[in-house]
Amino acid sequence: MPVKSRIASAAGALCLALVGPSAAVAKSAAAPAPPPGLPPASAADASGPICWYGACYDYVSGQQWTDTTGVSVLMKVEAPVVNTASSEEHSLQEIALQNKARTSTVEIGWTVDPELNGDSRPHLFVYHWVDGQESCYNGCGFVQVSPFIRAGMALPAHMAANFAIRNIGGDWWVFFGNVPVGYFPGSLWHGSYKTAQLVSVFGEVAVGAPDSPSCPQVGQGRFGS
Repeated sequence: MPVKSRIASAAGALCLALVGPSAAVAKSAAAPAPPPGLPPASAADASGPICWYGACYDYVSGQQWTDTTGVSVLMKVEAPVVNTASSEEHSLQEIALQNKARTSTVEIGWTVDPELNGDSRPHLFVYHWVDGQESCYNGCGFVQVSPFIRAGMALPAHMAANFAIRNIGGDWWVFFGNVPVGYFPGSLWHGSYKTAQLVSVFGEVAVGAPDSPSCPQVGQGRFGS
């Protein structure tokens, strides 16, 4: 049976659905990438931004430990304001599936990242980690399937859409609006990553460490109530 929960964030309600095991981004590779999912609890409990991987991050998040082969989230796409003159500054929302050790990850979401995308519009992105090693946005082994919905494409702001990740036949497929965008082959993990134990749904803002502190918006830029 699918497990469902609701998670509130600054960008509105996120509807999370998990699929049980019985049911069936690119900056250059050298550039700092977002950390794999959320930081350790000890770091997340600290006040102020969390600075690691060459940048400083703030999060609003929901997590669930489980055993699953997929997740689906109804998520609002927004156009938060970020400072184009600040290095590494971005604002995003995503879902991520990770193994118990949090070393293998598959992610899909939207991001406003002028350095990555060349503009201040929200863009679809995918990302993955293998054995704790970062990769690159929208590539590094990702197999594009849909001719219409592509990783890295600009998205209309103020729309709601389903974002999903599912393991199908050993490969990790990502979906946008119920359309299969493409997949990360299971061979990237040498077949060792077939189920996930940690589900994360979160908003993230980041700014380059030399430019911190900064105040990029998250979601639609309004405080939650």
